[in-house]
Amino acid sequence: MADWSQLPKELLEEIAKRLESPFYLLRFRSVCSSWRSSVSSRPRRLPGRFPFLTNHGICDTTLGFHLSQRTVFLMGLPNFRNQTNPDRWLVKIEEDVPGRMHLLNPLSRFQLKPLPESFPKVLDLSKFWVYELGGEYVLHYVHFRPFGNGNSFGDAGNLYMEKVVFMCLGSESNDFVLLTIHVSGKLAMFKSEDKRWTIIHDMPSPYDDVILFKGQFYAVDGTGRTVIVGLHSNLIVVANPVFGGDKKFLVESSGELLVVDMYLSMAAETDLDVDDEIIQLQFNGCLTERTVRFKVFKLDREGKRLVEMKSLGDRVLFLGDDCTFSVSASELSGCKGNCIFFTDNFFYTSGEDEGVFKGRDIGVFDLDDGSIAPLSDYPEYSKLFWPPPDWIAPTQVQSQFEELAL
Repeated sequence: MADWSQLPKELLEEIAKRLESPFYLLRFRSVCSSWRSSVSSRPRRLPGRFPFLTNHGICDTTLGFHLSQRTVFLMGLPNFRNQTNPDRWLVKIEEDVPGRMHLLNPLSRFQLKPLPESFPKVLDLSKFWVYELGGEYVLHYVHFRPFGNGNSFGDAGNLYMEKVVFMCLGSESNDFVLLTIHVSGKLAMFKSEDKRWTIIHDMPSPYDDVILFKGQFYAVDGTGRTVIVGLHSNLIVVANPVFGGDKKFLVESSGELLVVDMYLSMAAETDLDVDDEIIQLQFNGCLTERTVRFKVFKLDREGKRLVEMKSLGDRVLFLGDDCTFSVSASELSGCKGNCIFFTDNFFYTSGEDEGVFKGRDIGVFDLDDGSIAPLSDYPEYSKLFWPPPDWIAPTQVQSQFEELAL
């Protein structure tokens, strides 16, 4: 049997360079003493404060933002592959100050609370099977306390509400770039070496989403026009428009870049496959939009087009407020492939029995038959989100969440 502790230091360093996640790097260093010594434990800290990105597009030099990172994990018992029907738990984690973590709804900006009384105060990730599905970066206003004073809306009130993507320029460099969507619908870029925001004025139609895919920034606008965003604020069109839906999402799935087109409606439409018993909600006299269907496209860079996909196969897509991700249905408990999980105002929950998922709820769209329904209609799917599995509670051991940043 091979002695893994004797691998050459040069090879271990090359392996570690490819582990972009702090969590995976932590586990790499925990294998044995030689692996631990091969990789520095010096943490890569997120950048400090940023200037405001003002509504009129001119960069304010006031340092009004700070950046935090959130990670979506899929958790299970370590011997889950030997179990007939292993439970999984999907959760998002944010570290607001070193060593203090918060649990959030994996598809929204809201904190999970109250937690069950049996939920442990500390959690040792080394005791579980853990798979990192995705991550997101959020800009907080500096003088806002994100989780303090019993704020029932989590930290939503303190955020710059558009999605933010982050790129580190090299493993040995502290330089970085942020890309987001300005309130005007234009793209906005922050480069650490410039110390200011730059508005990219090329905008035939307002942008809907941004993503970091294979080391490059991508953006898609409301028509489906998809571009690569260069570090010099230059745009390269990689797919022409596909008109139709109301909101576009970018998702990485099995090494491919997908564009998901969400269709919204303000009124019931009998020609769409929507349950007749669903009634249009009304808040303060105003109708709310609801999601009625999706189309999924795959980027064909050579053809400079988006190709519609009739099936996702075994894949399941998750469309969140600040991140998107995909996973094989075989890794989930009780889920089938070819589905999309998403947040929607129409599936609004307000009863006490809904607990931590008050407000915008999660919907499920099945590409096989075009059906769409709230998560609560799928008990097996619901267990993936809430409540935490029974096997979480007995874990009363020292937390390693505080070591995620190494």
